[in-house]
Amino acid sequence: MSRDSGLGARGSGTARGEEVSSAEAVPEPRAPSPESRPSSPALSLVNLTRRFGSQVAVDHLSLDVAQGELLALIGASGSGKTTTLRMIAGYEFPDEGQVLLAGEDGVPRDITALSPQRRNFGMVFQHYALFPHMTVGENVAFGLEARGVSKRERAERAEQALAATGLAGVAERPVQSLSGGQQQRVALARAIVIEPRVLLLDEPLSNLDYALRQAMHAELRATLRRFGVTVVFVTHDQEDAFAVADRVALLSRGRLLQVGTPEDLYDRPASREVAEFIGRATLVPARFDGRTAAIRIGDVEHSVEAIASESAMPRDVLVVLRPDALAFTSPEASGAWPGVVTGRRFAGALLAYRVRLGDAVDVEVVSHDRSVHEGYRVALRVTREPVAVV
Repeated sequence: MSRDSGLGARGSGTARGEEVSSAEAVPEPRAPSPESRPSSPALSLVNLTRRFGSQVAVDHLSLDVAQGELLALIGASGSGKTTTLRMIAGYEFPDEGQVLLAGEDGVPRDITALSPQRRNFGMVFQHYALFPHMTVGENVAFGLEARGVSKRERAERAEQALAATGLAGVAERPVQSLSGGQQQRVALARAIVIEPRVLLLDEPLSNLDYALRQAMHAELRATLRRFGVTVVFVTHDQEDAFAVADRVALLSRGRLLQVGTPEDLYDRPASREVAEFIGRATLVPARFDGRTAAIRIGDVEHSVEAIASESAMPRDVLVVLRPDALAFTSPEASGAWPGVVTGRRFAGALLAYRVRLGDAVDVEVVSHDRSVHEGYRVALRVTREPVAVV
């Protein structure tokens, strides 16, 4: 390709985080999409609030989780996600609000004041909390022993739980002889074997290296689906949340910003804060008429189909340009924005480019084209519509 090739894009000065990786392309589809508030929730948080002195860690959080749903809580450090999980588990008690759990008859009951032991929830801790002096089977059966289950039944149920998590035949092995991924599955088996009403996971994949974490995404989701248990898990990693969860709840400063499928948060962010936090994006000023957004970059104005958040009424808005929504094109193409490649990063199947357009608008674009290099003059266009506006 010549130094005047046509190329594709990413955002303005509002872009955040590291450069795009190939895994940050459009999230894997989910079908069908659950409603934001399930009609018959298994677990409900109602105006949940937790303060530590003058600091409000969780601020009037209300959220429903459907029976059998996998819900991820994500957010930056200090967003309140771990405190929320601890209140669900009973390790923290809210200053205000309720935790409601549906009974066998479907009628919710208030469990806010119950101790963790009386909630019958399973918990997988970030560091697994396995007992090094016990065998794998003894670790898995520990919760059953505390519940007075006979030794024979404990051993049988532990073997069944291990088999269900892909660890058949390892019950007699020392737990420290297992790999990190295997220990993660032991912790999951220990939480599942007690047949919990709700399963809580605290950063379940954070201790695994990148390659193993990638491999565990599909395995963890399939395992949880097989058990059919309601799951709430905390993670700081959007990729983990998108790969495993049915819905994702984004928290910031103790407040719920948006809850929905991974596609909802990525393609239809409810606010600028959501758009900037989820995935990669550049926010560019535009004029929105309720159906299309007119984007002017430099001397070129181009109108695209747009979908608005509730806060984006017809007026001046910000268009959310994702790296996967842009592509290199011919400079003569209608609506093409000319620019210069200022950065290039190999990301496996794709390359991530940084391109400066017009009046200092820096965007990112992912492409299979490996012939483009820094300094090339290119052109970009929007290839995936509608785009989000906030």
